[in-house]
Amino acid sequence: MRLLSINVGTPRTVAWQGRQVRTAIFKDPVAGPRFVGRINIEGDDQADRLAHGGEHRAVFVYQIESYHYWEKELGRDDFAYGQFGENFTVEGLADDEVCIGDHFRIGDALFEVTQPRVTCYRVGIRMDEPRMPALLVSHRRPGFYLRVLEEGVVQAGEEIVKVASGPESMTVAEIDALLYLPGRQRHNLVRALKIPALSDGWKGSFQEILDRETAPGSDDGDTPKSPPPAWAGFRPLRVDSIVAESAEVISITLSPTDADVAPAAAPGQFLTLRLHPDAAEAPVTRNYSLSGAPVAGSYRIGVKREPHGAASGYLHTRLAVGDLVEVAAPRGSFTLEQDQRPAVLISAGVGATPVLAMLHALAAKRSEREVWWIHGARNRAQHSFHDEAESLLEELPNAHRLVAYSAPGPEDRPGRDFDVSGHLTGALLAESGVPIDADFYICGPGGFMHDLAAALTANGVTPDRVRTEVFGPTDVYRSGIVGLEKRAPHPPDGAQGTGPLVLFSRSNLSVRWDPVFGSLLDLAEACDVPVGFGCRTGVCHNCESGLVSGDVDYQIEPLEPPTVGRLLMCCTHPRTDLALDL
Repeated sequence: MRLLSINVGTPRTVAWQGRQVRTAIFKDPVAGPRFVGRINIEGDDQADRLAHGGEHRAVFVYQIESYHYWEKELGRDDFAYGQFGENFTVEGLADDEVCIGDHFRIGDALFEVTQPRVTCYRVGIRMDEPRMPALLVSHRRPGFYLRVLEEGVVQAGEEIVKVASGPESMTVAEIDALLYLPGRQRHNLVRALKIPALSDGWKGSFQEILDRETAPGSDDGDTPKSPPPAWAGFRPLRVDSIVAESAEVISITLSPTDADVAPAAAPGQFLTLRLHPDAAEAPVTRNYSLSGAPVAGSYRIGVKREPHGAASGYLHTRLAVGDLVEVAAPRGSFTLEQDQRPAVLISAGVGATPVLAMLHALAAKRSEREVWWIHGARNRAQHSFHDEAESLLEELPNAHRLVAYSAPGPEDRPGRDFDVSGHLTGALLAESGVPIDADFYICGPGGFMHDLAAALTANGVTPDRVRTEVFGPTDVYRSGIVGLEKRAPHPPDGAQGTGPLVLFSRSNLSVRWDPVFGSLLDLAEACDVPVGFGCRTGVCHNCESGLVSGDVDYQIEPLEPPTVGRLLMCCTHPRTDLALDL
């Protein structure tokens, strides 16, 4: 085993598909010795250390044997050292032989293998081959990163000496396939999490897969935690009741029109309604949280009347008992975890609806968990679900209440209707004795959720214990893309297409498909609808989104198809009209 070439590069901006991309994937060979430090090699740098670089990704390695493989596979003869964005071009160290946690000495430096390459569209730019991220994974030749255990000087031509083997003996290729390819087994996920050298990012991804695919208490991993939607698309549900909960909020109860029972939703999920306020206009869709007990048979949602709101105005003033409403199945991952830690349910205004469903679930089980019900409202007249929440709290042996009124009325009673005057803040929660070793669920206006989540983490709550529910478009991280102006979602520039109607439901935007766009991801980006991405070739699932209704065709077959009710935006075209949870 030998180090054939040391390759370095600094960030540059390149043009790509009408965008500007900041990247350091272009590496060039250097002669002579080079010092290798904790986070990179002398003369090297990374453009985006959230996605690349850092202690666990200090040095990227690729093998000359894989060079020869790709030359034959792609029919090319133009490769030079650094072609795959690697720092070390090596002889030996095959991905299906090197294990995570192995130690190697090169020159004066000691290295530890930490993770495979992260699939990224930028390797496609460097190779002038857009399929490359998917090819590297599917052909089991990703390459890998090293952590620097001992800094030192290295030089091309030096021997690579293995000095220690990693625990669990899981190869780079095995770990890569475990994340990106189908057929993974639970026991291998557990094994991977036992490897100390594996980077935190990969451990986090494997833990998320375990949490998503395995129900609490399941020993064999066969019980899905997040089942697919109970039905495809929209179905009619009948309005059973409409109840005023406060001056601004109503509850609407819906049930099936046929013999099919409405399956129970998970506490915290929401329904998507397709409404027709104006028969001459396209329908509008809105997401509304379920607020009732999570039992089969019917669903209850809470709706706040918004100024000039087409959907909420229709529901508040024109909807009647007995009417039919088109409804998509319950969705959403903002759901109550089954745990013994304290549960802190925080809301403001109509944001009470999903956490009220959680409170129903806890009360139904007479849970002995410590439960905190924390709510902010303007006053008693605008305090929705007050009596209902009080009744549920009485069913819980370890319940606490903290209600804040920002503008209490003259008849509002301290200690009965509310506990404190003012707004909910992180300081107020700390003063009230809210535990930090808890699971926090927050729903309300965007600024309210952001400020409280930031305050909680600043006070020592780990970010993974703070969950928030967002119904509008969410900000996403688009690695490497520079110069993007943040704009509200809008139709694409130029003439509208004539293809299927694509509804971005969270963004309240409907546009016609135009084949000029290579994928639904391209369309979303042209509309400034926030969508994450990484590989853009159906590997990483960063662009995975909810498919509320409709059908798509895959232009690139993903290595692992998404679950029912989901789609990969980067490699799909609409076959029919679509409603997307974006």
